Amino acid sequence: MGIVTGQKITVYYERFKAIDVTFTKEIIQVTGLITNQVYLKCVGDFWPCVIYSSSFQGARIVANIKSGILQKLEQANNMVSLRLCFKNPDTGNPVTFFVTTKSIGYVPYGGSKDAALFTLQFTQRPPDDLIEIMGRILDANVNSAKRREERIGITPDSARKLNLLSKESAVFIQGVPRRCILRDISFSGAKLIMMGVAKFLVEKDAALRMDFDDPRESFLLKGKFIRSEAVEGRKDLVAVAVLFDETIIPMGYKIRLNDFLTQVRAGERGTEEEAAQVRKPAGPQAAAPKPEPPPKPEPPEENAAAGEEQGAAVGSADFSLDIPGSSG
Repeated sequence: MGIVTGQKITVYYERFKAIDVTFTKEIIQVTGLITNQVYLKCVGDFWPCVIYSSSFQGARIVANIKSGILQKLEQANNMVSLRLCFKNPDTGNPVTFFVTTKSIGYVPYGGSKDAALFTLQFTQRPPDDLIEIMGRILDANVNSAKRREERIGITPDSARKLNLLSKESAVFIQGVPRRCILRDISFSGAKLIMMGVAKFLVEKDAALRMDFDDPRESFLLKGKFIRSEAVEGRKDLVAVAVLFDETIIPMGYKIRLNDFLTQVRAGERGTEEEAAQVRKPAGPQAAAPKPEPPPKPEPPEENAAAGEEQGAAVGSADFSLDIPGSSG
């Protein structure tokens, strides 16, 4: 789950408190929700339930109304605790907590006479664990639209921070895998280098595989080649841009890119603050230096060296053009 400051959790809460997130199969997977460990607790008894959706102000759950829960809710004046359990991706251990709620009504679920969809209203701000888990998803979803074109060059440093296993990957064209090298990636697409002829690739459907570590995950990002350009000095290679189908971009991929960009922004702010401290003038109470007598003139040295240092030019390619086994 990483380290999230209290300030960040407060930002998540204020920005997203009214947004309802439905627990689809994908959301269950990226949050690590342990579905068989979700319960309602009322007057000391527990009832298994299914969480349908949640915000930071309330939740909707599905429960069996023939289990005696309605009578318990009446006894407790509709006060009930929702027990949630998530798997910590860093340790693999379960994270369990209770949210105090009040049931404000229910309706039959899916036409069933046994199951009902209950609406629960949180009586106070939920635990920080829930805000962090749901806030990362909501933040990634917002930024995937707002920063969709922001590109991340794949360098050794960025690959390490992204936990990208390798810049070498595979792209599937009409179901056939082709080796490629990732040059840059974004929420909306990627640029890669591969063997091929540009005119036979542009406008073709493509599916790019990316493998990540910690935790180990593989994403298949479907889209289309939209443009190409030549690779200088290599007639057998072509650089192609893939535009992803935004309706099916995996949420786990969005979260990884958003975490990286958030980390980069935090580092840039820290550098700017340090620079500002260096530039900050001394306060009015700083003691003025005592004047020193001018130094005595010295005879000029013979053969004194005069000149200027030349700045070293900085520049390196962020990808390799060598594809192992390119004869395949």
